[in-house]
Amino acid sequence: MVATEIPSVVLKSSNGRRRMPVIGMGSAPDVTCKSDTKEAIVEAIKQGYRHFDTAAAYGSEQTLGEAIKEAIEFGLVSREELFVTSKLWCTDNHPHLLVSALRKSLRTLQLEYLDLYLIHWPICAKPGKFSFPIDAEELMPLNLKGVWEAMEECQRLGLTRAIGVSNFSIKKLESLLSFATIPPAVNQANGIIITAFSPLRKGASRGPNEAMDNDLVKDIADARGKSSAQVCLRWLYEQGVTFVPRAIIKKG
Repeated sequence: MVATEIPSVVLKSSNGRRRMPVIGMGSAPDVTCKSDTKEAIVEAIKQGYRHFDTAAAYGSEQTLGEAIKEAIEFGLVSREELFVTSKLWCTDNHPHLLVSALRKSLRTLQLEYLDLYLIHWPICAKPGKFSFPIDAEELMPLNLKGVWEAMEECQRLGLTRAIGVSNFSIKKLESLLSFATIPPAVNQANGIIITAFSPLRKGASRGPNEAMDNDLVKDIADARGKSSAQVCLRWLYEQGVTFVPRAIIKKG
């Protein structure tokens, strides 16, 4: 079986102008069966996936790391061929905690470096245990300038090849760009590549699939012998957007 080659885009502010595959496999925070998830990731690599998205908050870094290690040991892929993204959680969104938070993610993933490290949310919470949603009394002022300086240090240290942001508004992004030495490689606007996370369903919502259930999308899919998901993802690709559909592994 020949793996499908997935198109890629260049991250201009990355070390070595790293290429990011347009489509990635997203790990969901509600994945419960780690063995099934590991098998699914290894199978995804066999099918041609090279871009894998995780986060400290998802609880999937360890499983992803184990799958990558197994795939490399089996000779399915080399580390250099893979593109691995993880994200900084709000309780570590402090200048003095950020580098150690990334090092912890790397240990969990069993990797020497990330290809992309993102600020998960433009929110700062008191250091401590993870909770979501975050209680209002746990919120703290965000030192965005100090946090971004620490993100830039992570890239200079070689802990990640590129840095970026997630869930940033245009206003917050403009603020960041006003002082950034290394501009974010991923988010939106100002020549920055946009990644659509969970594009087939709104974020972590368990509500309706508004994109795939749309009657016009269904008509287009039926006329071309495709699924609604394929139509939606093709549209994103034609807009020049990269995308990471969430993968929820169901046992059985």
